[in-house]
Amino acid sequence: MSDAVVRIGLVGYGFGGRYFHAPLIASAPGCALAGVVTRSPDRRAELAHDHPEVAVFDTVDDLVAAGVSAVTVCTPAATHTAVTEGLLRRGLPVVCDKPFALDAQAARQTVELAEREGVLVTPYQNRRWDSDLLTIRRLLEAGRLGEVRRFESAFERWAPEPEPPAAGGGLLRDFGSHLVDQALHLFGPVRRVYAETHAVGPESEDDVLVLLQHTSGVRSQVSGAWRQSAPRPRFRLSGRDATFVVTSMDGQEAALVAGRTPAGEGAAWGREPQTAWGTLHRSTGSEAVPSERGRWDQFYEQFAAAVRGTAAVPVDPWDAVATATVLDAARRSAAEGTTVDVPPTSH
Repeated sequence: MSDAVVRIGLVGYGFGGRYFHAPLIASAPGCALAGVVTRSPDRRAELAHDHPEVAVFDTVDDLVAAGVSAVTVCTPAATHTAVTEGLLRRGLPVVCDKPFALDAQAARQTVELAEREGVLVTPYQNRRWDSDLLTIRRLLEAGRLGEVRRFESAFERWAPEPEPPAAGGGLLRDFGSHLVDQALHLFGPVRRVYAETHAVGPESEDDVLVLLQHTSGVRSQVSGAWRQSAPRPRFRLSGRDATFVVTSMDGQEAALVAGRTPAGEGAAWGREPQTAWGTLHRSTGSEAVPSERGRWDQFYEQFAAAVRGTAAVPVDPWDAVATATVLDAARRSAAEGTTVDVPPTSH
């Protein structure tokens, strides 16, 4: 099926399904949004407004019966494992939104099932294609900072709701899935974790701080806050020779929520205004660093190529196991008030 259009079904049309998946699937070359599963009258009305040509279904069974090449799972976090594994057993490739699973054991179980069945699965770690993270990768590859010592990364924002929705599985799993994945992606495995959280309910937090000691020697400090009126910089990366600071969030989320899409913007998609560029600080002075183009638009194009058998999946599913393992250690650390060693992720 090297030339076939990959028909992707979407399970769930909440905020994530509506803004982070549907428009990107519909915009991706070689992909088609083939149907959405949601029973909510409000969600169905939103889908009819956003994508009037797309069929809506009551159940996953109905979606599969209609004929799809692959499925994206964007349901509440506690259902990810069951829905994903059910689709894998049907032989359907799956994109699973974060958190990929509620713990490392469940994540490993899903990935091992996919391997036994010979079916593709990939976690939706779209923020590997954030403009600012791509810019950091460029600076690291060019050696602009010298030996890196500390990486600070924050998802801190002011939300009108008093606490995160239960569907996300808690802020540590929700924001933490991206924050930890980015740190692992840049600096490799983690051997030790210390975490502090502010709980607002069972398995739910509105403020998290996680310190990671990488085997490479880099130390990462990642934080998330649901209602923070004075957020930290998005990134601060400190090296022997220079420090790179980005103050604002990548703009792709805001663009999608505003109704803009890669299909509508073409090569302008993901480009940050100069006011959002990061700054490289040296002892001799500072300079603005032009941002790389954000490329969330690449995820589904690459996933479709993987379904056709011409590329690897965008994110190795074992990376989701590694992230979940770190988050498990962070939850234990926060509960016990201790530093926790992280077991290696072997497969």
